[in-house]
Amino acid sequence: MAGKQESGAGKRVVVIGGGVAGSLLAKSLQFISDLTLIDPKEYFEIPWADLRAMVEPSFAERSVIHHKAYLTNGNIVTSTAINVTENQVMTADGRSIPYDYLVIASGHKEPYPEARAERLKQFQSDNEKIKSSQSILIVGGGPTGVELAGEIAVDFPEKKVTLVHNGPRLLEMLGPKAAKKTLDWLTSKKVDVKFNQKVHLSHIAEGSKEYATSSGETIIADCHFLCIGKPLASEWLKETVLRDSLDESGRLMVDANLRLKGCKNIFAIGDITDLKLHVVVASNFHLNVGNETRVPGTKTFCSCGEEHQDVNVRKK
Repeated sequence: MAGKQESGAGKRVVVIGGGVAGSLLAKSLQFISDLTLIDPKEYFEIPWADLRAMVEPSFAERSVIHHKAYLTNGNIVTSTAINVTENQVMTADGRSIPYDYLVIASGHKEPYPEARAERLKQFQSDNEKIKSSQSILIVGGGPTGVELAGEIAVDFPEKKVTLVHNGPRLLEMLGPKAAKKTLDWLTSKKVDVKFNQKVHLSHIAEGSKEYATSSGETIIADCHFLCIGKPLASEWLKETVLRDSLDESGRLMVDANLRLKGCKNIFAIGDITDLKLHVVVASNFHLNVGNETRVPGTKTFCSCGEEHQDVNVRKK
């Protein structure tokens, strides 16, 4: 655990998750509360830079940042939260961390290593995989698959890139116009896009370059990247006092204040919530509250235009 520069006399705020939402909130509150960030990895990474780092590994040196580099006055616990009570968070390494306010920002489950150095090696490995391949298959036509296809097509125009999506159009969470513009751009870069098909990855023999799709087509590629949705990092909550706050898809149900329904001092932000995409994005962008003295639960964090009671965490 990284020590604080001075003992905090404010409210004890525990943030679970060091992704975009959790890290920005922790950074904003570190000087006005007794702040603890719990994250299974020692770093924060800028997710929209990940795909650029796959084609240009040196980019990751700037986009993968130690938590301690920006959280200079907060406690950092490099572990996984495994249980929550009404006033404590328990971690996998045996700690019990008390809180006055809890913010869950665990997002999606990512297979990332704990150490920053190991994460940088992953980007290097992906880059070598791309450079050594003449043909590349990308499975998934959401934001990740689309962006990866674009990055490879721009940096390695000589490579054959095929993108297979099981839906009728790309970027289905966005409007048809955005999907069409994206398809037109990828096509202009000679990316072969196939719709309404799935790739049977479980049937691929080791070393094989033949990929069968659900339509009976065979795609030849030297390697593939799987760019489909990842599971939410909420499975552990099913065994806690917050089990009834989860909806059927495993998201935490929150009110307009981002407060868990039925809880006075527990909030959730980011992808783990049941808010619609545009609201979650708006919430994430508003996390950088500068000198504000509030945690989620204020109009600073709410995009619906209503005013709500502030939750003050200023040091006394």
